[in-house]
Amino acid sequence: MGRTPMNAAELITSIPWKPVPVPDGELEAFRRGHPDCAIIDETSRNLEELFLLRNPKYRFDKQYGPELEAFRKSMLGEKFGAWFHFPWINACVRYFPEELHLELRTGRNKNLVTAEEQKRFYEATVVFLGMSVGSHGAIVTAMTGGAKHMKLADPDILSGDNLNRIRVGFHAVGLPKVVAVARQIYEINPYADLVLFPDGITAENADAILEGAGLVVEEMDHPYWKLRSRELARERRIPVVMATDNGDGVIVDVERYDVEPRLPVLNGLVRGITAETLKAMPPKDLPKVAGKIAGANLVVPRMLESVAEVGKTLYSWPQLGTAANMCGSLIAALGRRIVNGDSTIRSGRYSVNPDAIFESGYRLKWFSRKAAFFRFIMKMRRSS
Repeated sequence: MGRTPMNAAELITSIPWKPVPVPDGELEAFRRGHPDCAIIDETSRNLEELFLLRNPKYRFDKQYGPELEAFRKSMLGEKFGAWFHFPWINACVRYFPEELHLELRTGRNKNLVTAEEQKRFYEATVVFLGMSVGSHGAIVTAMTGGAKHMKLADPDILSGDNLNRIRVGFHAVGLPKVVAVARQIYEINPYADLVLFPDGITAENADAILEGAGLVVEEMDHPYWKLRSRELARERRIPVVMATDNGDGVIVDVERYDVEPRLPVLNGLVRGITAETLKAMPPKDLPKVAGKIAGANLVVPRMLESVAEVGKTLYSWPQLGTAANMCGSLIAALGRRIVNGDSTIRSGRYSVNPDAIFESGYRLKWFSRKAAFFRFIMKMRRSS
């Protein structure tokens, strides 16, 4: 049977998305009450991995049996770690205590990420607005040991055509996007502190979403909220990162309002336009603004040609999973450095274009790319 049609805010109250802790001493009672639930305990294996991470001298010396056994005995006790029940996968899993869990799963980050950088990254609060590209940013941030505290905002429900770029199985179709992402993050880190906003960002909840945030990742489609969220972030001196898929590549916007509180929104690309003036703008002027927001001058020709066909031969603009995954990696990497106060990450718009790197003769095709851009602008003006 399919899920009863509801909006995301209604669905979130009727489906599980947070793991349920199993209290100390109640595992056997839990087993009896859930006879079909998988009980997963890889503590012994994980303790060996933790031992090796702490003792790199054994990388080429496998004679560490007695030392490993002593390490296990020093760690293990009846109440070591915590059990969490994940109803949506019908599994109960034993995890290390939070600090050791973080040490284990980030052990291979060293020394690319220092201990102090990892700590700051983990303790950060990051807001993710939009859960298509934003889902990759949130999941990779969690994967790399960042942002225990996340706020996820998106009003949409997963559909089958999302699966070319969102990392879920087909069984997730019909779930609110925020729920599908939250579940994956909790499976990585059951100690995460997630707040979901299944209505997306609104005038009523914007303050709650932005309160305490150290970074905003903006990945929404709504033009008004793309501008308004930046205006609100700038007032609070919260930096903003946006990654836009561009064929197989990515356009990245970094706005360091934490160190440049007077920086124009979108780095001045829509100078003179506010969220409120955008509302009142005549339709004929919207394509030009939309092109500036999206970075049409950097967009690959096939994307420009495709966008101009939306509503004619295409239902919506195309997006590729290759680009969405790259967006997630760039968001997480930039986010880690920004929340650590890295002053070398500066405001601006950046293009990460695999075509320019790998395609032979790419530079020689500059004229055809420029012509495609102007054709796009003219088509959009004629259609408005």
